Amino acid sequence: MHLLNADLHSHSTTSDGTLTPEAVAERAAAGGVQLWALTDHDEVAGQQRARDAALDLGLAWVGGVEVSVSFAGETIHVVGLGIDPDDETLRAGLAATRAGRRERARQMAEGLARVGIEGAFEGALAQARNPDLISRTHFARYIVERGVCAHTHEVFRRYLTEGKPGYVPHQWAKLGDAVRWIRGAGGVAVIAHPGRYKLTANEEYALFTEFIAHGGVGVEVITGSHSAAETLRFAETAVEFDLLASRGSDFHSPEESRTALGSLPDLPGRLKPVWAVLGERIEGPVPA
Repeated sequence: MHLLNADLHSHSTTSDGTLTPEAVAERAAAGGVQLWALTDHDEVAGQQRARDAALDLGLAWVGGVEVSVSFAGETIHVVGLGIDPDDETLRAGLAATRAGRRERARQMAEGLARVGIEGAFEGALAQARNPDLISRTHFARYIVERGVCAHTHEVFRRYLTEGKPGYVPHQWAKLGDAVRWIRGAGGVAVIAHPGRYKLTANEEYALFTEFIAHGGVGVEVITGSHSAAETLRFAETAVEFDLLASRGSDFHSPEESRTALGSLPDLPGRLKPVWAVLGERIEGPVPA
């Protein structure tokens, strides 16, 4: 079952992707994905559209979300899989997490203006289909559109990471709250792309220990931003902490994403895949 072509981490225009939920579903199906989740940042408004599109395409679907968390001075992402997107407590928690994004965006624009990039707030807002979820990615796309940088990865490196002119920290949800919302909505919680976080060894150990104490059960081992070495490292982490292993491209855009939907390598065979516990939360045809 670990060989299932599952992609359980992707984004649409509901948060910071460039394609609609329907178009992401179409790309997943065309890429050979067998089980798919749309996991927009701090928002579940696209879930019904994603579900309907997936089932129309004969693609197995599971509800998803990606919750932004503050931990040890770092922004951590926790993916929720198998959630009920209509759960009121989850929706309220996500709304609280989204609050403050616009003010943060104005502060980011002020920092960019100081280094000569004018109109960034309005430009980023024009890139965001959902103004409540204006993010660094929308600023990056505006800056590329202006011709300041060649691609969004360059923008992040030069302007939008810690210590750079457009970086503004934000206090996101607490780790325990994020896991509680996901579990309360019937889902399972997974640490997303752990190789991206700038944590010390002690901080990383604390992250996984606290995550498990709150009821978290999984970690993304295969993801679009992991190197081969990071995949091996977090496969060992899954074994060490007895965590389920997940797999997701973190797809945002055909032009920007490192990995296309359906093209991820298989999970290492010794790991237990997260989809093994999703059971009736999955809708549609799942291959045996």
